[in-house]
Amino acid sequence: MNKKINSSVAKFLVVCLFLAVQSCKNEAKEVKEPSKETVAETVYASDVIPFFDDWKLILGDGSNVGIANNFENKDFFYTVKEGNENWVVFKSPNGGDTHGTSNNTRTELAQIKKWYPKTADDKLTATLKVMNVSATGDARVAASHAVVVGQIHSADKHENEPLKIFYKKFPGHTKGSVFWHYEINTAGDDNSGRWDYSSAVWGSDFSVVGTEENTYPEEPKDGIALGEEFSYEVEVKDGIMTLNFKSEGHETKIFTKNLIDSEYTTTADIPEQTQQLFVPLGQDGVERKSAYTGEGCFFKLGAYNQTNGKSPDVNKNWCSGAETHNGDIEKQYADGNYAEVWFKSGSISVSDAAVSNEDYFSKND
Repeated sequence: MNKKINSSVAKFLVVCLFLAVQSCKNEAKEVKEPSKETVAETVYASDVIPFFDDWKLILGDGSNVGIANNFENKDFFYTVKEGNENWVVFKSPNGGDTHGTSNNTRTELAQIKKWYPKTADDKLTATLKVMNVSATGDARVAASHAVVVGQIHSADKHENEPLKIFYKKFPGHTKGSVFWHYEINTAGDDNSGRWDYSSAVWGSDFSVVGTEENTYPEEPKDGIALGEEFSYEVEVKDGIMTLNFKSEGHETKIFTKNLIDSEYTTTADIPEQTQQLFVPLGQDGVERKSAYTGEGCFFKLGAYNQTNGKSPDVNKNWCSGAETHNGDIEKQYADGNYAEVWFKSGSISVSDAAVSNEDYFSKND
């Protein structure tokens, strides 16, 4: 009898031990099983617009990132998803460390190759929307409340800019203006007389300003609102720059400009707009006859904030007297004193004749 009881107890103990071991195995298995929660992968700008091998990136704190594949910075350069679309965000405060000799901050791409207008066959395209321009700035200063979203820059000699594409919107207005500038390639060694000529695309040009510091001109009827998409195409071929601007619900605008044969070689050629804006400041130069012939040029794209904290007494075209909170970026972002531009798509085509632009970067880092 005792043997039978002992045998039953032994069998019971074996069963209990087996169940305990299995339970431990299951618990261990449960611990080792991977979480079913999915972690969202970072979408980089280079995933959205895959052309970053052609550019170096400057951030709104003046730093040079270099080629920005698989890169983000939550203060200046990152992606957002709106509906089913990813956008690349370029953001730049009114005040902070700037790059090179500029007075303005920028989060901007600069092309790593340069090309020569006379032999060029090069193109840049972009689709974008401006989400914010500075909330403050002297309305009498032409650059206040503006951001440059695309450029052609010279890498040589005076390093002037044959193209700057602007967006500008005054506070209280629903619609802003898109316009583009041509800056002369000043004759001679002295570049202090250089000036811009502005052409309206939608809305007004650069010259339309307020009558008082906080008094704004009439809102443009055919302007572009914040958050409204538009696109530009810049082509330079055989010395001629062609600009094509499109936006749904707006008239398509096309412009051409000769970059190798100047129309501003004498003081009599200086247009009335320039006479009003730049000549009173001593910027009354003329352009060399061959304009940008022989000068290496390159594209730029991003948010080049035109609103800064410098006193308008220094320059009534470019010094906005805007709020910068002494360079505190967090405070500027909190009260709207920054520029923000979102790009949905872009492309660049570079001719075989393009060469390294490293000499420009080495001078301006």
